[in-house]
Amino acid sequence: VQLQASGGGLVQAGASLRLSCAASGRTFSGGIMGWFRQAPGKEREFAASITWSGGSTNYADSVKGRFTISRDNAKNTVYLQMNSLKPEDTAVYYCAGARYKLGSRDDVNYWGQGTLVTVSS
Repeated sequence: VQLQASGGGLVQAGASLRLSCAASGRTFSGGIMGWFRQAPGKEREFAASITWSGGSTNYADSVKGRFTISRDNAKNTVYLQMNSLKPEDTAVYYCAGARYKLGSRDDVNYWGQGTLVTVSS
């Protein structure tokens, strides 16, 4: 399974940005996709996840109410809509896939490359 993330960039505080993650190769049904992020000097942390089948979502408290994760099963693509961005959202965002659960780095079976999001104040 290959994961290709895109959509990062430089925005001002309060702006919106949408990240995309396209899955290819031997994709897995019934699994979970999500996003982690790693700010400078900090550990990679969970941001959001969604199940391929039922579309159940889960969010970190720090992004809840501002970020929305969604998926397009036909395109094997997961999106992260980020609204009301804050400077503390600045990080490299990584797409991730897991077979059973996705709440920590240890759960991840597949990583995509990161895409940088920079939010200026």
